[in-house]
Amino acid sequence: MDAAVWTAIGLLAATSLGTMFYLGARIDSLAARTDVRFDALVVRMDARFDRVDARFDHIEERFDALAARLDAHLDQHAT
Repeated sequence: MDAAVWTAIGLLAATSLGTMFYLGARIDSLAARTDVRFDALVVRMDARFDRVDARFDHIEERFDALAARLDAHLDQHAT
């Protein structure tokens, strides 16, 4: 009877350790793929922010030109 109990304990321990190592390897592989996907997402977001910054720069240039035209027009009427 003792041999059967120790055999069952040994099989349970081996199965538990094997499952733990298998799941650990799966989690590591998922984490590696997630990092790559997250890095790609960060690159895409940076590109979008760069486009938004370029649009704001363009709007700022237009406002500066408009302000210069307004100043020139007001200077004409001030003299």
